[in-house]
Amino acid sequence: MEKLANVHPGEILLEEFLRPMAISAYRLAKDTDIPQTRISQIIKGKRRITADTALRLATYFGTTPKFWLGLQDDYDLEEERENKKAILIQIKKNAPQITS
Repeated sequence: MEKLANVHPGEILLEEFLRPMAISAYRLAKDTDIPQTRISQIIKGKRRITADTALRLATYFGTTPKFWLGLQDDYDLEEERENKKAILIQIKKNAPQITS
């Protein structure tokens, strides 16, 4: 089975919110008081969504801040999993033994 690409939250912002709603990055920046450079960097996948940005996006789009932070957390975990794959394979599990 082919592994799906890790999707940055900026791509979700662009493809699921801005384009369908016909909102430009400039308008989003102005309406949310987020610097336009920050919005552009998020959309390009070069910047993380912070708690501040999550709060503003949630208020603007009627979502929750946890939605945006969850997207960022999922992205970050998958990136680290890929980057640390060789190390993670070598770590031995230390789960408690269950006996009956």
